[in-house]
Amino acid sequence: MNAMKLGVVLSALFLCASIFASCSRKPEQPAPDAPEVLVTTVSRRDVPVVKERVATLDGLINATINAQVTGYIISRNYTEGSIVKKGDLLFQIDPRPFEAALAQARATLAKAQATQLKTDEDEKRALELFKNNVISAQERDTAVQAAAAARAETQAAEAAVQQAELNLGYTKITAPIDGLAGFATAQVGDLVGPNTGPLTTISQIDPIKAVVSAGEQAYTDFIMRHPDAEERARYLSKLEFELILSNGQLYPHKGTFYAADRNLDLRTGSIRYEVLFPNPGNLLRPGQFGRVRFVSEIKKGALVVPQEAVAELQGNYQVAVVDENNRVTIRPVTVGDRFGDWWEITDGLKPGEKVIVQGTQKVQNGAAVVTKPWTPPQPTATPLAADPKK
Repeated sequence: MNAMKLGVVLSALFLCASIFASCSRKPEQPAPDAPEVLVTTVSRRDVPVVKERVATLDGLINATINAQVTGYIISRNYTEGSIVKKGDLLFQIDPRPFEAALAQARATLAKAQATQLKTDEDEKRALELFKNNVISAQERDTAVQAAAAARAETQAAEAAVQQAELNLGYTKITAPIDGLAGFATAQVGDLVGPNTGPLTTISQIDPIKAVVSAGEQAYTDFIMRHPDAEERARYLSKLEFELILSNGQLYPHKGTFYAADRNLDLRTGSIRYEVLFPNPGNLLRPGQFGRVRFVSEIKKGALVVPQEAVAELQGNYQVAVVDENNRVTIRPVTVGDRFGDWWEITDGLKPGEKVIVQGTQKVQNGAAVVTKPWTPPQPTATPLAADPKK
């Protein structure tokens, strides 16, 4: 009987110990081999709507230099690829034929002026004699017509002298603007003229122009958001543009809106607009490629996650959500706009939930994971050194 009581007592003690152990048990821990993932907390934030377009750099003004008269080049007076000032001599055409033509024109003018002087006096005398009934009307008219013809000859001779002076002046080919002069297409000794093609090109590159294209839909959306012309002009004047060069570096100077084209390109369905960037030191050159980006607006209270957290499968989007027990749930979501490296979620997530940013390829639905906080990476575009020698 005592043995039976002892057994009952031991059984009761064992049951109490089991109940106590189960009550004090900690939440389930991930298995030792659970994959490690980086997570971030879903939150609402005001995000900039960033637009980015491919751009081609070009001179603000590109002056094509042509010969205005036909002749032989006797000198090239600039250094190819250098900065020239307005009025600097670029090429010299042999002036001797034009100097001779000018001398001949001046001689012809002198002769015409002498003839006019005589006919003017003859006209004056004829009018006086006719007034005194000394000569006939026919003789008067002959003198008047001769004087008028002589004056016309003088005017023609003066015009010939002016043209000869212009032609002589055209033998000195000068820069019409300040800018960067390109390579010469004609050399000393070449015969050049109005129909032989350009001799070189000068580009004004400070400021330099970035040529950008936007699609028809983007242009239409912009016009619908800013229908008033004056408000639209104020909005454009306040925009700040950044230029990312082809090597990924960020150009240190901000750009401003310059102009939009009058029409859309029928072949591409896009409209061209231009942005001006300061270019001290002529660091940038026409023909370079880059990307122009700007903040078009600020979207308030958008629910966003990093783009890395969103997976696309046959047009459907999903994210991996981690609950309080570090268990993964693959959940479909509806996406909205992209904001740089962030993607707006319009349905399927709530603020405060945690999603996997890196490591989704290592997990399955219902799997346990080890979480660590995700840190946003630094921007890929880095500032460019302002010193062009570096």
